[in-house]
Amino acid sequence: MQKKQFIVLTALLIFFQIISAQNPKKPSSDAIFNQIQKLNFLGSVLYIAAHPDDENTRLISYLSNEQKARTGYLSLTRGDGGQNLIGTQLRELLGVIRTQELIEARKIDGGEQFFSRANDFGFSKNPTETLQIWDKEKVLADVVWAIRKFQPDVIINRFDHRSPGTTHGHHTASALLSVESFNLTNNPTIFPEQLKYVKPWQAKRQFFNTSWWFYGSMEKYNAADKTNLMAMQTGAYYPSVGKSNQEIAALSRSRHQSQGFGSTGVRGEDTEYLEFINGEALKNKKSLFEGIDTSWNRVKGGKTIGELLTKIAAEFDHKNPSLSIPNLAKAYSMIQALDENHWSPLKSAEIKEIIAACSGLYLEAVAQNQEATPGTNIKLKLEAINRSSVPMQLLSVTTLPNEIKTSQNLELKNNILNNINLDSQLPEAINYTQPYWLQENGTVGMYTVNDQKNRGIPDIIREVKVVFNMKVNGIEMPFERIVVYKYNDDVKGEIYNYLDIVPEVTTAITDKVLLFKDNKIKNVTVKIRAGKDGIKGNLQLDLPKSWSVEPKSIPFDIAKKGTEQMVNFQITPPNKPEEGVVKSVAIVGNKRFDKEQIFINYDHITKQQVLKPAEAKLIKTDLKTNGERIAYIMGAGDEVPSSLTQLGYAVTILKPEEISAEKLADFDVVMTGVRAYNTINALAFKQNLLFDFVKSGKTMVVQYNTNGDLVTENIAPYPLKLSKDRVTEEDAEVRFLAPNHPVLNFPNKITSKDFEGWKQEQGLYYPNEFDKAFAPILSSNDKGETPKNGALLIASYGKGHYIYTGLSFFRELPEGVTGAYKLLSNIISIQSSDTIPVSTKK
Repeated sequence: MQKKQFIVLTALLIFFQIISAQNPKKPSSDAIFNQIQKLNFLGSVLYIAAHPDDENTRLISYLSNEQKARTGYLSLTRGDGGQNLIGTQLRELLGVIRTQELIEARKIDGGEQFFSRANDFGFSKNPTETLQIWDKEKVLADVVWAIRKFQPDVIINRFDHRSPGTTHGHHTASALLSVESFNLTNNPTIFPEQLKYVKPWQAKRQFFNTSWWFYGSMEKYNAADKTNLMAMQTGAYYPSVGKSNQEIAALSRSRHQSQGFGSTGVRGEDTEYLEFINGEALKNKKSLFEGIDTSWNRVKGGKTIGELLTKIAAEFDHKNPSLSIPNLAKAYSMIQALDENHWSPLKSAEIKEIIAACSGLYLEAVAQNQEATPGTNIKLKLEAINRSSVPMQLLSVTTLPNEIKTSQNLELKNNILNNINLDSQLPEAINYTQPYWLQENGTVGMYTVNDQKNRGIPDIIREVKVVFNMKVNGIEMPFERIVVYKYNDDVKGEIYNYLDIVPEVTTAITDKVLLFKDNKIKNVTVKIRAGKDGIKGNLQLDLPKSWSVEPKSIPFDIAKKGTEQMVNFQITPPNKPEEGVVKSVAIVGNKRFDKEQIFINYDHITKQQVLKPAEAKLIKTDLKTNGERIAYIMGAGDEVPSSLTQLGYAVTILKPEEISAEKLADFDVVMTGVRAYNTINALAFKQNLLFDFVKSGKTMVVQYNTNGDLVTENIAPYPLKLSKDRVTEEDAEVRFLAPNHPVLNFPNKITSKDFEGWKQEQGLYYPNEFDKAFAPILSSNDKGETPKNGALLIASYGKGHYIYTGLSFFRELPEGVTGAYKLLSNIISIQSSDTIPVSTKK
């Protein structure tokens, strides 16, 4: 009984977090009819790949919407190691964004979303390295767990398990793990700890979803022999929504905004190919579900349910969907009575929401404020309205997590609005709202999720809910709703957010890297934010013993929740070079609060709260700089300007439209942000101005760009061709090709030690062809590869210098890598060096 109860709760959690939107769904009669048809299909497909945006949305949409199959996507990572085209968030914060983008994508294409604990640590060139860093056994356990919980009839891999080294190591690893798991999931001796919650399961068959990409070109793909492949015609058209399957898939894929994957929908015939890998082979290659009973007959006692649902679909009235409710309610009771713990809870959750949609039943729980602290009382406004003639009663409401039931016995008459005011006491021990996979310290390759039940859940686990205990047409059924907060925006209209549980006070050290170039005292600003009214206490900084701070503590008193106070400390560094961490701690009574509150808020995803340790990195070094004035042209988004400020430079963010000869005259250096030439179209028309700036005796520094979709091929004053060359091993040996070059000697002496402690990767998209005017400075390579010499290229142009670098400064500087700061200082100071070798001039 306990196992069935858990699975029911898990299914409900998945249903509401995937199907329900932050804004309440208000489906049309056509959408309702589609869901009724899906009630009568008991077949499932699990698609497996490595990252957000790896999934084939065309196939997911087709399986879900045309074939009516339950379709899931297991992304082994949350995409933490990618680059961000819409903001400055990287690593785990980017993973939060990409998680939400996947959830939004599934809302469009009809799939469900799952993850493993694997951390996207960055580009990997082979699966061997990937599986070592990920901890293969743990990720394999997560794949087995996902399959046992989802119980797919068919598994489809996005990538080929037989071609290691030909694509991203994460890609191949995802296929290898999927193939290995195929014959493990039904073995009770494999990860037996999972069987407390799920049972062994064996999928019927497994495929590899091949495409032109795996053949090298569209021409080779079209010419290839496909007799061993199953062809699926996925170019369906859905008249009820006026869109082709490909158009729906494009809308889904366009949710991946942080990666720049906006897609244009197409129409007409479309074919997907699947290569059989494991299990029972297809005989006629006409259906993935050949030999699988996808009707209710597969469930003991389900035959009559299927017959009733067939009748409901046949008699469905698009003009009056509520006519289906009596039979839907009857079907719900029949499903509830089944002695089955997989399809029963899934279909029960689905049919309840269909009943709500058919009747126009609107149930909502709105908090008075968007934030609340543990142990406090929150005021809720409940709304319940039945917009049909079907008899309904609101028997009671139960607030969670305190499980307090309040009797209502309220008749919900047709189209009569019912508002209920309710108080709910939050437990003192309630968890703060944050991504659960970030609560514990992880490793480079793995997140820590100790609770087996939580592994794979896609979204933040929100505990504050209201259960509306209803009677519909004489049959009792609970409807669960997550508590939301909403307000009206004068421009956008009604805006929804979820209720967040927050600490009483959070703090943030405004600069995440505190760089001390000498023994001078540095002023450090800390932001204090109140999570509740009338918060007062003392703020202090915890530092290593060799560092000192004044004052020792600062009192604060903030009257209103949500407001902030800024305070300043003075930190004195030690005499010798040293690195450490400073933590900000607020003391309120006998409680210590040491978290920083970070909000991620973009229009295309749900607003997210992330709580991280309130800390910054301390660096005392003998690093030297000159007084250059820098104009920074932002690209895809990075935090390099704030790092330059830490170095002591005067930095101005220069918008592309502001670039002019007069404006540039105020600066010594122009630096372009990461992927500026991929994302800023205006740069194509500003190149002559920038090159003239260099020619006049100034310096231009261009950071990495990808070799595709450049806004101009002339990113440099001399020929330079970008490639996909990269060095992913952070500790790869760096060799100095021009050891006497000023960039390695002025104003700081650069040694091999300055490349120790780099994060994620050394660099990417290095030029592999360049004019002899460029002096290559560094050489490095991953194990077993040829040297890559394009990491840092310097050329004289007129009286100035043009510099191209693929080094990952955008990752290293926010992480406080001292050597990166030193090298960048030298790059910026190149014009101030005494001499430039003749070999670098043209």
